Amino acid sequence: MRAIVSTLTLASLLAFGATVATAQPAAYTGPSQTPQAGSHGSYSGPSNVPLMTVKQLLDTGRDDQHARLQGRIVSHDGGDNYSFEDATGRIAVEIDDKDFPAGQTVSAEQRVELLGEFDKGLRKTEFEVDRITLLR
Repeated sequence: MRAIVSTLTLASLLAFGATVATAQPAAYTGPSQTPQAGSHGSYSGPSNVPLMTVKQLLDTGRDDQHARLQGRIVSHDGGDNYSFEDATGRIAVEIDDKDFPAGQTVSAEQRVELLGEFDKGLRKTEFEVDRITLLR
């Protein structure tokens, strides 16, 4: 019985290690060209979430308010932190690798629409991205 448990434990650890070894961090220009396992489709119809400018969001946005922004991701600031800008200003944004469009790269010149939630804190204000859509 002990040998069976040890064998199962070893097999589990090897499987976990193989999964971790194949995961690739996304570069600023977007996630890996390999589709992510378990990725889901997303809704692409009309939305009641307001389209705002960076200035409007910073001036009048409420904590936890949902919004859409259109502009460019202009820099990767480390980890999940990026800077986003439109014609009215710049804001810090948090983007998980899984929120980049699967199989597509995003450059600093590419116009995008960000759908997410405004996080207005005492020390830090940022926009937490739920979805990125490439604009033409």
